[in-house]
Amino acid sequence: MSDHQAINLRQKLSLFHEKYSPRIVAQLNDYHFKVAKLEGEFLWHSHPETDEAFLVIEGELTLEFRDGAVVLGPGELYVVPRGVEHKPVAEKECHLLLIEPAATVNTGDAGGERTVIPQWI
Repeated sequence: MSDHQAINLRQKLSLFHEKYSPRIVAQLNDYHFKVAKLEGEFLWHSHPETDEAFLVIEGELTLEFRDGAVVLGPGELYVVPRGVEHKPVAEKECHLLLIEPAATVNTGDAGGERTVIPQWI
């Protein structure tokens, strides 16, 4: 019998309800794959040391930048370059996959009360 199992992102997302609280579902070298639920506005922040990838699974996500915005729907991906200030906004609940180095903090250089330490799920 094999221990090989696919990771079902929708099933993992069904295991929690908190918004802006990413959960780790896989690791590739020193990168984590995290699922998250977003609704409302997050805070302006950047990640000075790394790029950050957003892949929308369900819903719609707007990534606001100081000089514009990009709107992502299901199946769409955007990579925020390192050091670029951004603010995720979801008018309705949005599910996504984040791909970033394992040590990446969700609030980047902004810190504060919305900082979470992601758990494996």
